[in-house]
Amino acid sequence: MDRGHRLRRLAGVGTRFLIVGALSTLIEIGVFNLFVGLFGWNAVIAKVAASTVALVNAYFGNREWTFRHRDRRRRGVEIILFLTVNVVCTALGAGLLWLGAEGVLLATGRPAGLAMLNTVNVGSIVVVVLVRFLLYHFVVFRRAPDPSRAAADGG
Repeated sequence: MDRGHRLRRLAGVGTRFLIVGALSTLIEIGVFNLFVGLFGWNAVIAKVAASTVALVNAYFGNREWTFRHRDRRRRGVEIILFLTVNVVCTALGAGLLWLGAEGVLLATGRPAGLAMLNTVNVGSIVVVVLVRFLLYHFVVFRRAPDPSRAAADGG
């Protein structure tokens, strides 16, 4: 497969990933605002809960659309890998949100309001999206080994 074809294929996968991610992000931000703004939850707890709600959309969107061309593993193994990656990414996002909220408190002397929490939350989402794409691409929904390449390598 030539380099141009691989780049076009990666661009297609990346585009589908971003579309699924955009929908999951809207779900996450909506649920986050519901929990913090309406119910008065702690921002970090709300972040973890909102991320968990958005995971359902992310799994099915990525499995059935973004990475549909990939060979499937046993569903159980795939779900365990998906959940593990998302526990790591949710912890990363929550940690970034906490750091941002603490930074606002240190800089201003008062807790971050909902608008600032949303700004920090969106920033954390951008970082986590990049990490999540790499982990989905290379770990969760990775391509099965090419048997012709293994045979050529003497394996």
